[in-house]
Amino acid sequence: MTKTDRSLISEVEQFYYREARMLDERQYRQWLALVTEDVIYRMPNRHIPQVDPKQRGNEEYLSVERELSHGTEPPLRDENYFILSVRVMRAFKQNSWTDNPPARTRRFVSNVEVLATEQVDCLRCYSNIMINYSRHQQDNYLFSAQRRDTLRRVDGELKIAARDVIIDWNVITAPTLGIFF
Repeated sequence: MTKTDRSLISEVEQFYYREARMLDERQYRQWLALVTEDVIYRMPNRHIPQVDPKQRGNEEYLSVERELSHGTEPPLRDENYFILSVRVMRAFKQNSWTDNPPARTRRFVSNVEVLATEQVDCLRCYSNIMINYSRHQQDNYLFSAQRRDTLRRVDGELKIAARDVIIDWNVITAPTLGIFF
């Protein structure tokens, strides 16, 4: 990438802010245009790991990675472009009970970190997201998560090539995880 570090970070931040606005305004088809056709969109299951006293005193003992399902149990979401497009189209169907009436959401994106990768035109990006979710005048939930993205430049535009959503909950109390993070 030929841009200065600050201008590249600013471009990524603006990308995330635009994405949040599109999703909050329910512009799902426009959002789908922000992902690559080979996208991998995952949300691993989170659990409380067994304590390993041999690791006490080093960072591995406290690692978030120990809490994530790595093939040992099914993830909460493991989707590709086709599944994401089905979810987008389903939002417009009258018989989609999870989307009718649609939820009111507000996304807050912060702690954006941009790292170069060895792949040409790819960036490894981290961000935190908080989503206020309200539906049926009584369901109010607050989701918080870390997103670990691979952004790829396609025809001059940034697109999401991979997203891992590390939700902070290990017990899901919300009525749905059907929203886009």
